[in-house]
Amino acid sequence: MAVLALVAWSGPALAAPPTGPLTLPETLRGTVQVPQPAQGMAQGPGAPVDTLKALYPALAACWTVPEGLARFERTEITARFALRRDGSVIGTPRITFATEGGDGRARALLAEAAVAAVRRCTPARVTPALGAAIAGRPIALRFIHLGPRGQGI
Repeated sequence: MAVLALVAWSGPALAAPPTGPLTLPETLRGTVQVPQPAQGMAQGPGAPVDTLKALYPALAACWTVPEGLARFERTEITARFALRRDGSVIGTPRITFATEGGDGRARALLAEAAVAAVRRCTPARVTPALGAAIAGRPIALRFIHLGPRGQGI
């Protein structure tokens, strides 16, 4: 004959498992005009960034106008990626948006420039607090290139 014993638990109640759908981490979004104006960089090149507002220009500082893009007017592209606590990029940045122009070549040039800029500017120098806040969270960084008219040419 089996004996069944009941044990009373006097400790804290266990939390019920979540019943709703799991949520994805909130995407951090930023927009920068490229190429970055040199005088617009508030922090020195060696200083670690400590805010999201400073992070986006720091990630776009390595963007250069690719050969062949200068003749196109305003173009926009968004790269999506995530960073580790130390500021290094996780995986490969993906292009999630690009303006549609008359030429697919402009989109391809801008996509290559955006991904290359993120690769060149990472690992980003971030403070431990900012690194902890952004680690693993998706970042959508929109690059805007205004073309010759936007550059005063």
